Amino acid sequence: MQAFKNFTGLVAPMDRSNVDTDQVIPKQFLKAVVRSGLGKGLFYDWRNQPDKGYVLDQPRFKGATILAARANFGCGSSREHAVWALADFGFKAVIATSFADIFRNNSLKNGFLPIILKPVEVEAIFAAIKRHEGYELSVDLPAQTVSDKFGWSAHFDIDPFPKKCLIEGLDDVALTLTHDDEIAAYEKSHPAPYRL
Repeated sequence: MQAFKNFTGLVAPMDRSNVDTDQVIPKQFLKAVVRSGLGKGLFYDWRNQPDKGYVLDQPRFKGATILAARANFGCGSSREHAVWALADFGFKAVIATSFADIFRNNSLKNGFLPIILKPVEVEAIFAAIKRHEGYELSVDLPAQTVSDKFGWSAHFDIDPFPKKCLIEGLDDVALTLTHDDEIAAYEKSHPAPYRL
């Protein structure tokens, strides 16, 4: 996976709690075994309602790279496709007051940053989006902060190990390969048994 870099990005609001993975990427898109192309299915059912007023289809949020939501984002089934769809659509991070554990773990293992902020801080983001067209936030992973150009900022927590993996771009395979010398030494000292 690519190393997570600090960035500044447009914020799109999803003013909902309990956004489940069945809505993030509906079942008909789960046939894919690759990560690309899933963005077209992101929130498909919500984006294809008759009123055609879905937030991610509004021109002012085109190109958003940060999604702001409420509590328990990513609940529901454990589909990794949900993270892939968000990333393929262009998002690099989701800010919420809480995440479902499996979604959070899938995010961190795929180079996608789930940021947990206090309810009052998330409320401040939603208010700022309403006040400022093109509202952007800057994400600084090493400092564990999000901030805007108006002087607002908030700190978020992240465990040291997933933080290191994100910064260095280490997924499970890359992390294993950092021990390549030890693996080779073990294999050399423990030859495979002869089989007929």
